[in-house]
Amino acid sequence: MNIEPAVFYVFAAVLVFAALRVISSSNPVHSALWLVLSFFSAAAIWLLLQAEFLAIALVLVYVGAVMVLFLFVVMMLDVNFAKMREQFRSYIPVGATVGILILVEMTLVLLGGYFAPAVSTPPPAAAASYSNTRALGLLLYTDYAYPFEIAAVILLVAIIAAIALTLRQRKETKYQNPSAQLMVHPRDRLKIVKLAPETTVTREQPQEKGAE
Repeated sequence: MNIEPAVFYVFAAVLVFAALRVISSSNPVHSALWLVLSFFSAAAIWLLLQAEFLAIALVLVYVGAVMVLFLFVVMMLDVNFAKMREQFRSYIPVGATVGILILVEMTLVLLGGYFAPAVSTPPPAAAASYSNTRALGLLLYTDYAYPFEIAAVILLVAIIAAIALTLRQRKETKYQNPSAQLMVHPRDRLKIVKLAPETTVTREQPQEKGAE
C-alpha cells in the first residue's frame, strides 16, 4: 500500500490552513509563527518530490533566518495596528483582486496538468550517484545566470528599502548624531566658573521667652 499520496494531502492541507492563518490573524507575531508552519509543510512536500536541497534550504534559510528578520522588522517598525485595522475595508478591493488572480493562475496550472496527455512510459529512475543539488546548481549558474543576478539586485534594493523604513525620522523619537558628538570641543561641554570663597557666618542662638 502506497501511503505517499495520503501524506502529501495531509501536508498540503496543513500548508493551506497555515497560509490562510497568516493572512487572517490579527497579531503579526502569530502570523509569523503560522508562516513558519507553512514553511515546514512546504519543505515536507519538497522532500516527497525528492528535492532534498530545496527542503533543507527552506528550513535553514527561511525558518532559521528570514523569519527571525521578519519578527525584528515587525517589532522595530512600531506600526500602529489599531489604526491600520480602522482602514481595513479600503484594502479589500486590492486584496480581492490579487487573490482572484492567484486563484486563476493556480487553477490554470492544475487544469493544464490534469488535461495533459498521459505519458505512456514513466520517466527513468535516477542513478544512485545522481545529485539534484549539483543539477540545480549547474542549471542555476549556467542557463539562468542573468535572471539569478537580477533577482539578487532586486533583493538588495528591498534590503536597502527596509533599512530606510526603519531609520526614518520621527518627531516623537530622540536620536543621537555620532558625528556631531565627535566634533564637540571640550569648552562647549565644560564651563569653569570662578566663585568667591565662602565666608563663615555665625548664627545667633534664639533667646528663650522670659529671658532678660
